[in-house]
Formats: sequence, C-alpha cells, structure tokens
Amino acid sequence: MIIVNLDVMMAKRKISSYELAEKVGITPANLSILKTNKGKAIRFSTLDKICEVLDCKPGDILDYEEENN
Repeated sequence: MIIVNLDVMMAKRKISSYELAEKVGITPANLSILKTNKGKAIRFSTLDKICEVLDCKPGDILDYEEENN
C-alpha cells in the first residue's frame, strides 16, 4: 500500500494546506484527500508541482508499506 506523508513534509516546510493547494493549483479538498491517504491516484503533473513547491522528491512524500491480509 502506498502511504502519503505529505503532512510531514508540509510541517517541515511550514506551509499550510491552503497555501500548498493554491500554489499547486488544486482544491484544498483534493489536497486533503491526498493527505489522508484516501486518494486512489495522483497525476504526475500534480506530484511534480507538489515536489517543486515543497522542494522535495517524490520519495520524501510517498512511501510503501506491505498490507497485512
């Protein structure tokens, strides 16, 4: 399962959800879906912009964890 650690990187960069959403060009609601791991997909263009704004790499906000069935 892919884990989104966006909130951790946002805290490190001291940026609010509203500010990040505005700079990335997505709605705060869609950003919230990503932050709470409820999203099913993310566009590479969105991921690219998030990484640009947060000055990070995709691996800084995305992680993989094995599911325990």
